[in-house]
Amino acid sequence: MKGALEVKNLSRVFKVRERGLLFSSTRLLKAVDGISFNVAPGEMLGIVGESGSGKSTTARLLLGHIPASGGEIRFGGEKVSAKLDADWRRMRRRMQMIYQDPLGALDPRIPVGQQIEEPLIVHRPELSAAQRRAHVADMMGQIGLLAHHGTRYPHEMSGGQRQRVIIARALIIDPELLVCDEPVSALDVSVQAQVLNVFEDIRTRAGFTGVFVSHDLKVVRQVAERVAVMYLGRIVEIGDVGEVFANPAHPYTQALVSAVPVPGRSRRSRIVLKGDPPSAVNVPAGCPFHTRCPEVRSACRSIRPELVEKGRRAVACHLVNNPSLSGMEAA
Repeated sequence: MKGALEVKNLSRVFKVRERGLLFSSTRLLKAVDGISFNVAPGEMLGIVGESGSGKSTTARLLLGHIPASGGEIRFGGEKVSAKLDADWRRMRRRMQMIYQDPLGALDPRIPVGQQIEEPLIVHRPELSAAQRRAHVADMMGQIGLLAHHGTRYPHEMSGGQRQRVIIARALIIDPELLVCDEPVSALDVSVQAQVLNVFEDIRTRAGFTGVFVSHDLKVVRQVAERVAVMYLGRIVEIGDVGEVFANPAHPYTQALVSAVPVPGRSRRSRIVLKGDPPSAVNVPAGCPFHTRCPEVRSACRSIRPELVEKGRRAVACHLVNNPSLSGMEAA
């Protein structure tokens, strides 16, 4: 199906060298650990979780920026890989990314108007220079930039303006899939709201499929229809945004949502998790979350829970998928 994103058993393992007093050793870091999900055409999936959960690595894998260690990614029925060949370049015409750091993603030596035009030069060689300039002017108008902004260099613009440039550059070739990696995390709240409004207006008109990575659940609730919660490289819960935010099932999701004001649940108490997430180099046996879970049972320490679908939601938790454990004494 055109525009549908399918991810099956996706994983990415990095080799990490650890140096001791006499010897060094190499260990494996499981940044993404066998995740699967689908995104329907025109749908926006949010991916949330703490730092180190694998969100940004997943975003890079989706566009073939880095090779996967295992699993498969398909967009519109075609396989996505990181092999730099003709098929990869053709797929890149259909897939674009909005980066977290606009200053790092923009060339400080080139006016932003030329940088917005660059994807057209690469992917739309049939266009004349005049046609490209017309496209750039139209896109800048859509994202709220004036014509004279195109002659400025990145350092001459505000953070919100630079982020609009990044959005314009990603959307200038009308991609079918847009992956956003923390696109507004560095902006002030007021500027963030302006950029998100522009983003949603363009999405309504363009109808692209999207994946929106963020640690900010309020932002994800605004832009996404579904949300996947990641912890130590795995998806622990995925479902409709409204349902997950109103009634989170996994204890980790409950802790994340408890920190965010939700309409109709103003009296919800804050759940404070103890300690930091374990290292992805040394993932605990059983449920990776059991070292911090306030509801841990003995089964959680030894048996790895699978992501079980129930209706439009899927949860990887023994307490949710095996209710008989709920009455057992905590381990």
